[in-house]
Amino acid sequence: MSLYRNVVWFSKGLLEYTRPGYEAAAKSFNPNDLEVDLSNRSIMVTGANSGIGKSCAIEVAKRGATVHMVCRSKERGESAQKEIISSTNNNNVFLHIVDISQPRQVYKFAKDFADSQKPLSILVNNAGCMINEREFIENDIEANFATNTLGTYILTKALIPLISKAEKPRIFIVTSGGMLVQKLDYEDLNHEKMKKFDGTMAYAQNKRQQVVMSEYLARKYPNIYFATMHPGWSDTPAVQTSMPSFREKMEKKLRTPEQGADTLVWMCCYKDLEKNENGSFFQDRTAVAKHLPLAWTKNTQEDEEKFIAKLDDLYNRFCN
Repeated sequence: MSLYRNVVWFSKGLLEYTRPGYEAAAKSFNPNDLEVDLSNRSIMVTGANSGIGKSCAIEVAKRGATVHMVCRSKERGESAQKEIISSTNNNNVFLHIVDISQPRQVYKFAKDFADSQKPLSILVNNAGCMINEREFIENDIEANFATNTLGTYILTKALIPLISKAEKPRIFIVTSGGMLVQKLDYEDLNHEKMKKFDGTMAYAQNKRQQVVMSEYLARKYPNIYFATMHPGWSDTPAVQTSMPSFREKMEKKLRTPEQGADTLVWMCCYKDLEKNENGSFFQDRTAVAKHLPLAWTKNTQEDEEKFIAKLDDLYNRFCN
């Protein structure tokens, strides 16, 4: 089954996730969807100093949004902030230094931000990692899971009371089509069953977890619109660092960061996004299937509830 999933997924990827795939899809895009004034919207973007996050931050700032950049590196964050302000003539671009892999730090930031009562309309959970060696946070939380899943969950959950006050509140997660090769495994969050640690598979499992998380939250908080999106195979610094051999083989076919961010920008801008089912998974401005045909990756509601219960246990451990 694993071989089947990977073969089907890679074939799909070559057709849809590449630059030619984007260019083919873009022929049906409506440019008017992005012709909006976002001056009444406040948008938080994690991992906003490079790649997909930076491209998204630039585009929403161009349209007048107040942008809250959440970055791990002060130096890289400040450099990106200056560039965004200069290129968009929008001074309402603010930088917050937070390491999403550190659960206590994430919670403190989110709580302080919520307590400040600054308006927040849209949360874009973009920050992520693919670490190819086994590493741990807080001694017992695997680093990919800590960043991609737990950090995203803590930030989202802690900000929900604030963001729910906004008009048309939206919460997004930048996930990956790689999740299509994985079924939710709530019993092995630290990937201890892997005899040899595989960062790519850990990442793909985290991305499946993000999709399940979004579906759950969409049902629990129907007043907020939740969605995940796949940016395609994009030539970002993260890909260059974590997947150098893949990048070398696919370089000429990879999307630009701007192409990868297009759907995310569209999700921030499109006034009728809520017409799609809450918890949808988007690719190239279209809600698409979350499972490959005949791949046996669908989880039960019981599996989902057990997974969320584990996340809540970790939330209570770090966020009190």
